Amino acid sequence: MLKILLAPAAALYKSGVKFRNSLFDKGLLKSERFDIPIICIGNITVGGTGKTPMAELVIDYMSQMHNVALLSRGYGRRTKGYHEVSVHSHYREVGDEPLQIKRKFPEAVVVVCEKRAEGIRRIQSEHPEVDLIIMDDGFQHRYVEAKINIVMIDATRPIQYDKMLPLGNLRDVPESLHRAHYFVVTKCPPNMTPLERRLFHKVLIQFAYQRIYYTRFESFRPQPLYPAEASQEALPPEQKVIALSGIGNPKPFLDTLREQYKLVEAVTLEDHHVYRVGDMHRLAELLDRYPDAVIVTTEKDAVKMMRPDRIPSEVRSRLYYQPINISFIENSTADFLQKLEKDVRRD
Repeated sequence: MLKILLAPAAALYKSGVKFRNSLFDKGLLKSERFDIPIICIGNITVGGTGKTPMAELVIDYMSQMHNVALLSRGYGRRTKGYHEVSVHSHYREVGDEPLQIKRKFPEAVVVVCEKRAEGIRRIQSEHPEVDLIIMDDGFQHRYVEAKINIVMIDATRPIQYDKMLPLGNLRDVPESLHRAHYFVVTKCPPNMTPLERRLFHKVLIQFAYQRIYYTRFESFRPQPLYPAEASQEALPPEQKVIALSGIGNPKPFLDTLREQYKLVEAVTLEDHHVYRVGDMHRLAELLDRYPDAVIVTTEKDAVKMMRPDRIPSEVRSRLYYQPINISFIENSTADFLQKLEKDVRRD
């Protein structure tokens, strides 16, 4: 019944997206080109596809050869306009993901601006040393023409079987994928077969210049968010864990914790959740209920809990976060990054 009710809205949304794309394709809406190379990292679905870990990988590598800036809309922030992110910014002012990236790469210029063209002009004006811009989540923006488009694809939600919002997870039509230069398929199963790869290749690759890579998320040992107060440094395999997440697709995070520890409770919140006093009280109550448990959250959530005065001491001492990165299948990381750098430098 719900699908029947949502189908008209999905059809209307699809028509609107296709009409808007046609205006750009015909030149009635303009895409602005810049004299600085721009790498756009995006997707055509809602929910977590790994854009932030990919941005971190690209920043880490490109910073060896370039002065890099990251430009983001700063989704979820309560401010408008252009803001430069510092390591001391509040996530409500700049967004959780830009703040996470800035804290990992304090030397990089990190900027939020919903009008991407304006943000690029400000970066060029205020940071003339920057010679490469990484634009987070701008594939649908189209007012900026990126030199390179990297599109993230979730292997657990193949686009050929998905539907447009609000019926499914697609926020753009698959026909738009002809603008992509790189496809990075994330969350691939450990036993992914050659046949499964060929299916993704057949669905995604339309032109000879397009490349496809297969990846999975690699999780590392949870780290205490407040090391000086942590009840223990390392978590043993039999550790009881309360999972805490406010991300687009928490399933891989929860699956990993189930594999590594004894998951006793999962607190799953909406993407970009704003943590309040009531949330901290709820966590304290759960720790009272499970006196031998600790809380493990995501990196994205952890940046929102960096103010110790807002977090009860019993929560701080048992609060951990799990770092992740993108791991390329068949050791293709170097191939991807070297080809990307070559494309950045080509005329």
